[in-house]
Order: sequence, then C-alpha cells, then structure tokens
Amino acid sequence: MQTAATPPRVLGLYDQPFWDLLAESGRMHLQCCSACGAWRYPPGPACHECLSPDCEWKPITGTGELLSWIIFRKQYLPAYPAPYNVIAVRLDEGPTIISNLTSDPTLDDSPIGRRVRLTVARMDDGVALPRFEFADR
Repeated sequence: MQTAATPPRVLGLYDQPFWDLLAESGRMHLQCCSACGAWRYPPGPACHECLSPDCEWKPITGTGELLSWIIFRKQYLPAYPAPYNVIAVRLDEGPTIISNLTSDPTLDDSPIGRRVRLTVARMDDGVALPRFEFADR
C-alpha cells in the first residue's frame, strides 16, 4: 500500500464500474461491445465501431506496449509532488490508457515500444490506481 492519499476524483457517468472492479479484483476491466466485440476505453454509452449500446465489463490481460512517456520535474498541483512520470500504453486489447510506471524510465531504458504489465497501487484512502511496470523486469 502506498502512503499517499489521492486527490478527489470526478467520475463520469460510465466510470464507476472501472474503478470498482479494479479495487475489488485487482484486475483491469474494460467495456466490450456485445454486438461486435470491440473494446472501449474510456467507457461510454455506445460502441465506437457499431454504435451498439450493449456492452459487458470484461477483464483484460493487463499487458501492452509503452507508446510515450514524460517525467514532470515541476510541481503543478499540490497533490502531485514532482518528479512523477506519465505514460501512454496501448493495451493488447487495443485501447490506449494514460497511467504511470512504478519506476521512472530513463533514456538508457529505451522505454518506447517495451512491454509493460499492470500493477495495482492501493492508496491509504482506499483508492486503487492502475500502474504499469516493465514486463521484462
């Protein structure tokens, strides 16, 4: 468990199952279209491929490829002390998610294109956050 509290989150109309399932199961679940099988993130009211409103929340592999990363060295918000990293991961199921790595990447890591896997950070205030680590470590 990490010793920090998270800033208040503003949840949209479709986000609650994502956060509840992550906290309950320790696995990431995404909406999967019942009509065509397309995965979607962020969650929403209809499939982006066929516009069907029918979907199920299904567990995903939790693995993907690191597309981009940055380390913020200036503190912009009190809840996020610098330095911290932000990454973009293309999940094996297709959607791209913004998250953090459990350790700061360096240029020596050559992180772009590397495989990552999901870890769940459980904060003191009970919030579970999706984080990633390099899969080859």
